[in-house]
Amino acid sequence: MARRFQGPFSPSARQSGDGTMPPLRSQPGQIRHPLESRTRWVTIMAFPFLISAFWQDPFGLVMHLCAFGGIAAGMFLTREGLQAEAAYAARRVARRPAIPRKLFGGILTGLGLALGSYAPGAELGAGVIGVAGAVLHWLCFGPDPMRDKGMEGIDSFQQDRAHRIIAEGEAHLQAMQDAILRTGDRRLEARVAMFSATARDLFARIEQNPAEIAGARRYLGVYLQGARDATVKFADLYVQTHDQRARQDYETLLADLETGFSARIRRLIEGGKEDLDVEISVLRDRLSREGVGQPAPTAAKSPSELERPMTLDDLLIPREGQKQSR
Repeated sequence: MARRFQGPFSPSARQSGDGTMPPLRSQPGQIRHPLESRTRWVTIMAFPFLISAFWQDPFGLVMHLCAFGGIAAGMFLTREGLQAEAAYAARRVARRPAIPRKLFGGILTGLGLALGSYAPGAELGAGVIGVAGAVLHWLCFGPDPMRDKGMEGIDSFQQDRAHRIIAEGEAHLQAMQDAILRTGDRRLEARVAMFSATARDLFARIEQNPAEIAGARRYLGVYLQGARDATVKFADLYVQTHDQRARQDYETLLADLETGFSARIRRLIEGGKEDLDVEISVLRDRLSREGVGQPAPTAAKSPSELERPMTLDDLLIPREGQKQSR
């Protein structure tokens, strides 16, 4: 039976509680680096080492298998490094990757090329090929992020705590999306996706300011866990009965949750603005006590003086006021 496709941008999609579409945020697993496909092609190009290994002597067999294994392992690490870099670039506040995967991937790739091109008496040439392969890997895929981004003034302990709680919240959202798939209703799937986008917007606010985790913890834990349990029970009931009353109650629940999450996001934004106003007022008080005042405002010129360009006569001929003072 044909089903009409509906998503978050469909005209019939439900909006959030305040009448606006919530901002979308990429969920884990959806972020892709544009260079990830290159690792697959490099691995495919290394297959001649694997195929030709079985027509070599035992020493050549081991060398060719190690060459293919080194290139494949290097491309695997490079792919992981590209995914970590994409996640790093997608966030405003992020730590550098703990392991420079692309660096180690380039070293393994160069080592694999050196082993594959090795021949007795040609050790120098194999080393040159390996170094050239590692350099080309660095030029192709770039370096790993080596510094933290946006971490100035953020407590590392609070940041780690926020990451753990957000990971639990992501698990609840994923469970909701998996459960609603059993209904086979695209409109309900889009409705859950909209709620997930609102929740992930709150996740982004917490990542930027982990100090607010205490006030938003019940949203990330209790409320999301309750929404997950309600989604699982609703999906089990709706698959069997297709009860429209239960569906309406479930959509109303999602709308109420979206309203609460949106209100919490607004409070976080307003709280940040209040903190900024306090810091500005304190700084102004300190400047005034130090005797540093604002520059006196200059007298406003008339429109005629602004429009008329200054001539040589204006510089040489004294004004009327200057004559009287003399």
